[in-house]
Amino acid sequence: MSERLPTELWVTAHLRRLMAEGLPAYVVHKGAPASGTVMVKIVMQGAGCRLFNQARDSEGNMGWMDIYESKTVDETAADQYIQRSIARDPDIWVVEVEDKSGKNPFEGKIF
Repeated sequence: MSERLPTELWVTAHLRRLMAEGLPAYVVHKGAPASGTVMVKIVMQGAGCRLFNQARDSEGNMGWMDIYESKTVDETAADQYIQRSIARDPDIWVVEVEDKSGKNPFEGKIF
């Protein structure tokens, strides 16, 4: 069995890395400290945003589901999706990153 970092520690470490790289990032919803999954909203400064949800593949490897399949959406649509997700699972963490490229800054395969 592999050991996993508590989500709060994982998010905090990544936020520090992103800030050091000059990418503004914020926690907009705190979920379960030990075991919540992470959703990432990437704001592309006037060009819309992208949304990724942490997921595992069939072999248990962590990756990211691209919610809108590489399409950008306006912030209102993304925020509505996030609110519905939080209503279903209040343990989820939501991190917002500002990046013109729209690239997910977290490690893991995108599927």
